[in-house]
Amino acid sequence: MPGGCPVSWSALAAATEPEPMPVTLDEAAERATNAATWVEENWSTWLNTGLRILLILIVALLLRMAVRRALTKLIERMNRSAQAVEGTALGGLLVNTERRRQRSEAIGSVLRSVASFLILGTAGLMILGAFKIDLAPLLASAGVAGVAIGFGARNLVTDFLSGVFMILEDQYGVGDSIDAGVASGEVVEVGLRVTKLRGVDGEIWYVRNGEIKRIGNLSQGWATAAVDVTVRPTEDLDRVRSVITEAAEAMAKEEPWNERLWGPVEILGLNEVLLDSMTVRVAAKTMPGKALGVERELRWRIKRGLDEAGIRIVGGLPAPAEEAAADPTAGMAAPSVFASTTSPQSAAATPLPKDLSK
Repeated sequence: MPGGCPVSWSALAAATEPEPMPVTLDEAAERATNAATWVEENWSTWLNTGLRILLILIVALLLRMAVRRALTKLIERMNRSAQAVEGTALGGLLVNTERRRQRSEAIGSVLRSVASFLILGTAGLMILGAFKIDLAPLLASAGVAGVAIGFGARNLVTDFLSGVFMILEDQYGVGDSIDAGVASGEVVEVGLRVTKLRGVDGEIWYVRNGEIKRIGNLSQGWATAAVDVTVRPTEDLDRVRSVITEAAEAMAKEEPWNERLWGPVEILGLNEVLLDSMTVRVAAKTMPGKALGVERELRWRIKRGLDEAGIRIVGGLPAPAEEAAADPTAGMAAPSVFASTTSPQSAAATPLPKDLSK
């Protein structure tokens, strides 16, 4: 620069920019008029849209609240009916309150979640439609995303659906003894995704509901206690029958076996006949889950009854062997070849004479 005076670029740019034209009063009035006209033309649309959205939200929330309250009352009524039945003599044996409560709560939770999803999802789509938004691309994208998530989480979906149907069909519940194939034991907790079992040794098994292909429930209806009594084939069958019947009748009259036995102890007959034994099958209908204890007590009483009657079962003390007649030649020694003086062995053993010339 001539003169050596530096000039800043900002000042130079400010000097070169054109000055803004001042807004006249007529222009400002025109702009305000246009804005007021636009608002006047669209305020009714905005008001209608807002009122429509507000109405949709209010109806959806009220409907969701009513459905959830109805489901809650239904579950409470189911629990009260279960408690009422449990108060009776037979109902206490057939109804498990904890199992019924957990089953009803699980069903209620699923129904409430499904109802909330359907109601709020429908309300959301209606709100988007109120904003004049095209829902076709959104629904298509949601469908594709749902298919992708379904393939990625198919095991989770399978477990969930299996758990829902198991609970709805009441296949098992808390306190039941089941055989699920992959594990067996007593049901501790029933969930929509996982069933928790306690094994015989106290271990806890977490079994996914989707992995359960078959279920053997040992606690529904009634159970069967079966006992095999193996005796010698020489025993009198009528006597064996009478001893077993007497022991079973005495057991059926005592506590707590009179409640655990749901029918008379039956002697089904001979289950197996062999050369050295025969097996008598005894069976009884029992309370669910009590068959093992009934079998042990029945074996105990039958064994005591057979011992008192002198009936020997297979596996007891062996029978004493019969003494054979004494053999008179058993103590005699075998004859020796040296006893005969004419035998070659005796001649070979005879010493030579001292005088060989004679």
